[in-house]
Amino acid sequence: MSFRYRVATVFGGSGFIGRHLIKRLAKTGTVIRVATRHPSNANFLRMNGAVGQIIPIATNINDDTSVAAAVRDADIVINLIGILYESGVNTFKATQGDAPGRIARAAKAAGAQRFVQVSAIGADANSASAYARTKAAGEQAVRDAFPEATILRPSIVFGPEDSFFNRFAAMARISPALPLIGGGHTKFQPVYVGDVADAVMKALELPEARDRTYELGGPRVYTFKELMELVLAETRRKRFLVPVSWPLAELQGKILGKLPKPMLTVDQVELLKSDNVVAPGAATIQDLGIDPTAAEVIIPTYLDRFRVGGRFSQRAGGYTA
Repeated sequence: MSFRYRVATVFGGSGFIGRHLIKRLAKTGTVIRVATRHPSNANFLRMNGAVGQIIPIATNINDDTSVAAAVRDADIVINLIGILYESGVNTFKATQGDAPGRIARAAKAAGAQRFVQVSAIGADANSASAYARTKAAGEQAVRDAFPEATILRPSIVFGPEDSFFNRFAAMARISPALPLIGGGHTKFQPVYVGDVADAVMKALELPEARDRTYELGGPRVYTFKELMELVLAETRRKRFLVPVSWPLAELQGKILGKLPKPMLTVDQVELLKSDNVVAPGAATIQDLGIDPTAAEVIIPTYLDRFRVGGRFSQRAGGYTA
């Protein structure tokens, strides 16, 4: 890849998408600052580049001065930060609504040439979900501050470290049943994390990606029920699939949402009421020149560890309890 940028600041670079993106970005020779609350947690990323090429720096995304310092002299700025539930000061409004605009304003003031905001399919200012509303607010704040920014909206992102397939595979290991929230009819278009990282790289490279929004989905649309069946097939387990009504799911969300790391919240239930697929007429991952990877190709490479006896078990060929 021909790449002319010298310095990049990546917010959320130590997260799920970030670790895959950093590997690709480092290969271009770009000096990378990983802006994070806890730099020590991002030290593992240094191995992806030459000595001194990848630099974790302490950054408070709620502070203008801290953000400005992180993007000083940066040629490109990428924001990957997002949360699935609120915890303490990490609210949807602060993290997904306010921070993107603060980062974009600082990037523009610093003279950055490109800005990429990773949002989510379903971002909607009128949504009943706070997650979706603040994703939309963050997008608008970025557009206002950095009009030529590229916005990427992935569906559920899957890969070895994902929090979706791994969560349900772990649940299937100990539970006799998996829940089908709302009956399991909600549609998803899972996209491989490597393809999302490639999409960010393409957004930086292609002139036509400026001032555009792309919705990133995989090659196939699944219902929630079909995704649970896929989990069970890959882990070689037989489990009941139990429909859970919306009112019951909301009640469960209220209870589980009080846990430090909730498996389900009321806001997530609200999100599940809408399909999470690429909208008709939207610019897609294919428009960035990427042929998306099927979930069936990647998921077996990491869900096999949830089979009885693990991935090297001689019993892996058949279904088990």
